[in-house]
Amino acid sequence: MTRILIIEDETTIAQLERDYFELNGFTVDLCHTGDEGLRLALNGEYGLLIIDLQLPGIDGFELCRQIRQAKEVPILIVSAKKEELDKIRAFNLGADDYITKPFSPSELVARAKAHLTRYERLLGKQGQQQKDEIHIRGLVMDKASRRVYVRNQEVIFTTREFNLLEFLASHPNRVFSKNELFERIWGMDSSGDIATVTVHIRKVREKIEIDPSNPQYIETVWGAGYRFTV
Repeated sequence: MTRILIIEDETTIAQLERDYFELNGFTVDLCHTGDEGLRLALNGEYGLLIIDLQLPGIDGFELCRQIRQAKEVPILIVSAKKEELDKIRAFNLGADDYITKPFSPSELVARAKAHLTRYERLLGKQGQQQKDEIHIRGLVMDKASRRVYVRNQEVIFTTREFNLLEFLASHPNRVFSKNELFERIWGMDSSGDIATVTVHIRKVREKIEIDPSNPQYIETVWGAGYRFTV
């Protein structure tokens, strides 16, 4: 259930907005001053904010600016101010929508739902992108496209090299022996010499390290194996 905050100094309008949102399954908090609204918005966990511009204390413009600097949450302005300059100013300060009074409560709820859906979709994509990418000190690995960027330059990796780097980077600060890496990357039943691990580590270092002889990413732990350091 989404919790929303309505910051509106006109009690009748605030209660009307609350009633319509509660009928649509939302949990609603009300406040009537800019100072109280700022405190609640910054300290509470809200899915959406509805802000009037003409408030006692901190006005809606300043409220919008301060909240947007601290929070990624849909902000809807509901105001009697109809001038285009006011709308432009609100959007420039981070508002997602601007509805003028008098307004349709049903339309307000519909717009709020649309913005919530858009934010949820955006956050979902960002979360998936974070899962599909590894970012470590100038090294970026896109696991979905299997591309590697080192200090903003794309570097070409073979399949084994990519798999080896991805595995180590996905388990930072953990030491793996040559046997463990051979089994993980080449497979238990692979034919070949375990020395191939050393060869591939050297090739990966040549592609990602500024000075492969003094590696900053993949370190050798003498007598134990290799560790990807973050």
